[in-house]
Amino acid sequence: MKNNILEIQKFQDRNPFESFKKKFIEELDKVEKFKKLKLNSNVPLVSEMSDYQLNTGGKKLRSILTLASSALNNYKGEDHFKLAACVELIHSATLLHDDVIDNGKIRRGKKTSNIIWGNHTSILVGDYFLSRCFEIMVEVGSLEILKLLSSVSSEISQGEVLQLQHQFQVDITEQVYLKIINQKTASLFGAALRVGGCLANKNENEKEALQSYGLNLGIVFQISDDILDYQSTSNFGKDIGNDFYEGKITLPVVILFQKSTEIEKKEIKELFKKTARTSFDFDRIIKLLNKYDVLNICKKRAEHFANVSSDSIGVYKESSIKENLQSLPFYLINRSH
Repeated sequence: MKNNILEIQKFQDRNPFESFKKKFIEELDKVEKFKKLKLNSNVPLVSEMSDYQLNTGGKKLRSILTLASSALNNYKGEDHFKLAACVELIHSATLLHDDVIDNGKIRRGKKTSNIIWGNHTSILVGDYFLSRCFEIMVEVGSLEILKLLSSVSSEISQGEVLQLQHQFQVDITEQVYLKIINQKTASLFGAALRVGGCLANKNENEKEALQSYGLNLGIVFQISDDILDYQSTSNFGKDIGNDFYEGKITLPVVILFQKSTEIEKKEIKELFKKTARTSFDFDRIIKLLNKYDVLNICKKRAEHFANVSSDSIGVYKESSIKENLQSLPFYLINRSH
């Protein structure tokens, strides 16, 4: 425990995300231009929706991770920014599909594509993004990377189905929750990191270390996002309490159910069975979360995975890239948006 505290204190004052954005400013510009080029279509509506999706902002974290991994591995070619674009497009495609499944209305402070253009078109444009991704992979010409990113696309889809299978089930175990977020979120983080090792022809141990870092970072990212939905007071791209109102079973809900009395368990089940939840319902959940200190428990879970993530790339020699990567999981835990 003492070592964990020291590790957190060592990194908590860093802002590695801003450092990466500054370091990779030129590469990120190439990534954005390449995405726009690849999404160009002679169907006006496809181009309009693609431009809208690209202009909704976002942290570009996954593309930054691909660039950072390539730099960590001293890759000297030009394919890294293409694959960074590819990873980001896979993510964008999943968001288009997610918003249809969840009937999402706001993302990153703007109306979702499905609200503007409808569900059918949003699904098809998400598929269009994925088809362009495969074109990019073929263009790069690495069978290893093609297998990796094809596999992660499959993992994400399976994670979506698994989540739907357990929709509104407040009594799921943490193991099931972790399996869902491993497939839906963490798998793409892991692939984004491994891509850099593949491009630089690193050995299997190094590529496994990169993927382990990314997978655990993805878990940290999702748990932190789950926490923010119940405590953030700033606009971090979606409505506060959105997960609750949509009936999503996130880690705070899973742990709360474990801690609650039998009477409270029954109440929580009834809340998530409702067709629609109210602000009164949300306030009630907040009171229960506070009663059992659930959000701090969730944060402790995230700190565990942050330590595993940071330790995973210990095999690499010291550098500013490595230091920023190792501090990133702890930064994500303490972010406010």
